[in-house]
Amino acid sequence: MGLLSDARKAVALLRKALANRSAVAHVRRTLATRDPHPNDHYRVAVYFADGEVNMYQMRQWYRPLAELAKTWPVVVLSRSATGARALLAEDSPPVAFVPTVRDLERFLGRQDIRVVLYVNQNTRNFQMFRYGRRWHVFINHGESDKMYMTTNQFKAYDYAFVAGDAARERLARVLWDYDIERRTIEIGRPQADHYSGDVPYPDDDRTVVLYAPTWEGDRPSAHYGSVRTHGEALVAALLATGRHRVIYRPHPRSGVVDSEYGAANRRIIKALQAANATDPAAVHVFDDGPELGWQLAAADVAIVDISAMVYDRLAADKPLLVTRPADPAAVVDSHGYLSACEWLDAAAARDVVAETDRVQGDDQARARLESWVAHYFGDTAPGAATARFHGAVAHLMAEWERWHAGDADEDELDADEADLDDEIEA
Repeated sequence: MGLLSDARKAVALLRKALANRSAVAHVRRTLATRDPHPNDHYRVAVYFADGEVNMYQMRQWYRPLAELAKTWPVVVLSRSATGARALLAEDSPPVAFVPTVRDLERFLGRQDIRVVLYVNQNTRNFQMFRYGRRWHVFINHGESDKMYMTTNQFKAYDYAFVAGDAARERLARVLWDYDIERRTIEIGRPQADHYSGDVPYPDDDRTVVLYAPTWEGDRPSAHYGSVRTHGEALVAALLATGRHRVIYRPHPRSGVVDSEYGAANRRIIKALQAANATDPAAVHVFDDGPELGWQLAAADVAIVDISAMVYDRLAADKPLLVTRPADPAAVVDSHGYLSACEWLDAAAARDVVAETDRVQGDDQARARLESWVAHYFGDTAPGAATARFHGAVAHLMAEWERWHAGDADEDELDADEADLDDEIEA
């Protein structure tokens, strides 16, 4: 049994090595067809050491970074071949493929990078921290109340751009001796100013409901997925009205642990197809595309599981329901929005039409939602978060100039002292 396991691991490693070699060749061929990066051009870098599997962490930043680049040119420092390949194929900022530390140093030596942004906590971020005289800033890839949002790794960065008051309170509860006032800068969610993707249905009088469940989870504490417990019943109820349109966006890992969960997911997809065949004007949507944005902005009501989707929708400042996990072992945060959200229990899934009508028409529910939106994201008026993001970068650029001027003064002072020493010796 041990030999068989070792053989499988060896085959997997070989396949991975071959895939990586192929990706490296593809990236180098692609870059060879493009103009070289101009020297001394970029001022902001996004450090991304992950492969293609975590591209969702970068994609949501494409448009905010494109807007930022109009003032401060931006480049992505990509360390992984599969990540670089995906970046080059998409609408990303310019890409520098720097797989080795030598490649990284060579590129940095030709540029004047003053601010380095990080979208995740990859362990290879540590290799970039060695380069001083620039700001290292954690910008994350979403907002939520998960444990990930209070990791002690925040202390490794000079600054963290956080969404709002909720993030600061969360960090204050967990981190010791962390200067939150100085080292965190609130920017809201600039991605909400740049929702991407085209709406694939007509503008009519149907009520659009986004149902975006997560996967089943790999342990009881993470059993947040609702496809088996809520999903089939609520989708069936919405399809039956003739006045609703469903956007179904399941997690891509649905069913990887629990085959029954995967089967329920497939049944929902087939139910949408059958409803469209019966009534083509309904245009129910099974959404498995890479872009996330239009769904959040277009839906009249969203039904989501405990996941980052809660907070993505919250930033849109529109009505939402959160499915209550059926497994009592699932851990539910007792602080923040989940302590006061609009819950949808499994037993109420068949009554989802009444529940969606309620959250749309309940003024008190609307007022509570707006209060939480402000607590998590601050001002969500169009363009407000983008302005705060740009302001935060401009502040760090000014700080860079101040420190750089101080370094120059010290260099001049050292030179003057050296001249004085020479005169004394003479």
